[in-house]
Amino acid sequence: MAYDPNKPFNDLPLLPPKGELETKPVLKSCIAANTALAELKGAGGLIPNQTILINSIPLQEAQSSSEIENIVTTQDELFRAAAGTEDSSDDPMTKEVLRYRSALKLGGELLQQGPFQLSVLQQICSNLKGEEMPFRSDKLVRLTNPATKDVIYTPPLSQAVIQQKLENLETFLTAPSDLDPLVQMAIAHYQFEAIHPFEDGNGRTGRILNLLLLVDRGLLEIPVLYLSRFIIQNKQGYYAGLLAVTETQEWEPWLLYMLDGVTQTARWTTARIQAIRQLFDQTCDQAREKLPNRVYSKELIELIFEQPYCKAKFVVDRGLAKRQTAADYLKEMEKAGILTSEKVGRETIYRNPALLEILKKGNVDDIDMQ
Repeated sequence: MAYDPNKPFNDLPLLPPKGELETKPVLKSCIAANTALAELKGAGGLIPNQTILINSIPLQEAQSSSEIENIVTTQDELFRAAAGTEDSSDDPMTKEVLRYRSALKLGGELLQQGPFQLSVLQQICSNLKGEEMPFRSDKLVRLTNPATKDVIYTPPLSQAVIQQKLENLETFLTAPSDLDPLVQMAIAHYQFEAIHPFEDGNGRTGRILNLLLLVDRGLLEIPVLYLSRFIIQNKQGYYAGLLAVTETQEWEPWLLYMLDGVTQTARWTTARIQAIRQLFDQTCDQAREKLPNRVYSKELIELIFEQPYCKAKFVVDRGLAKRQTAADYLKEMEKAGILTSEKVGRETIYRNPALLEILKKGNVDDIDMQ
C-alpha cells in the first residue's frame, strides 16, 4: 500500500531497518565523521576549564535548534539572560531557548545514572516546554508545509501504537548492536521524529537526543557538537532525507546527510574551540602585562570566559574577592582593554567582547585573533 501523508503512519516499520544500511559510501562517511569527532573530543582537552565550553557552545546549539522551530532570540539576549540581568527575564523566546540548554544538561545527568529509557525523553521534553509533557495517545497531529499548508506527514495515532514504537526505539538503543554508533544515532533520530510522540517539542527533543547519544557512546566527553547549525544551513536536505525514508525506506541519503553533518560540524566546532583557547592564552598574557598583581589570577580569567557577561556577584560567588573589591577587579580589566561595561538596570555588566566575537561568527575563519 502506498504511503499516504494524510493518514496516520501506523505502519511505521520497527527497528532495526531491513536491508543493507552500512553501504560503502556510508562506511566511508562513518570513517570521516568518527575521525572528526575524535579530533573534537581531543580539542576539548585544550580548554583547562570545561565549564567554558559547557556554558557557551550548548547555549548556541540551543539558539540554533530553537531557531529551526521559529523560536528566535539573539546571542546578546541569551547571554544577558544566562547572566541573570534585570532586563531579560520577561522575554518568552529567550526563556524557551535557555530551557533547551537546561534540558540538554538534564538529559546528560539522566544518562549518567543508567541506560537510555523512554522516561528520559519525557523529562527532556517536559523541561524544554516548562510543563509536564505526556506521550501522545489519541490526539491527531499533522505536519504541514509552512508555505503551501499541504499535509506532508501524519504521525502514528493511538496510545498502543505509539507505545509499541517507543518501546521498540528503546530496545534499539539499549540492545547490543553491530552498527556504527553514528549510523545508530541517525536511525534513532529519524524514528523518534517519525513517531512524533509529543504534541510539541519533538524537533528539539530529537536534536538533544543526538547529542546525548554521542556522549553516551563515548564519542564526545561533553555535548559540544553544534549540529543544529548544519541543519539550519541545510534544512531542505534534512526534511527531504526524512521524507525519503518515510516514503520509500531509502536510508542511504539520510545516513549520508547526518554523517556529513557530524563531520562538518565537528571540524567547525574544533576550530572554534582552538580559537577560544588561543584567545584565552592571549587574554592571560594581556592580563599579566596590564593588570596590577593584586588583580591578576588565572581563575579570574577563566571566570570571564565561563561568563561572557560577568558581574561582581560572580567574582564574589567564586570566592575571588569581596563585593567592592570584585567590582574594582572588573573595572581594572576594563581599563586593560579586556572587558567592556554597560549599565543594565541598577547593576553593571562586563562583557568579554573578543570571546563574544568568536561565538557569534558563522565561520571561524572570519575571526580576527590579532
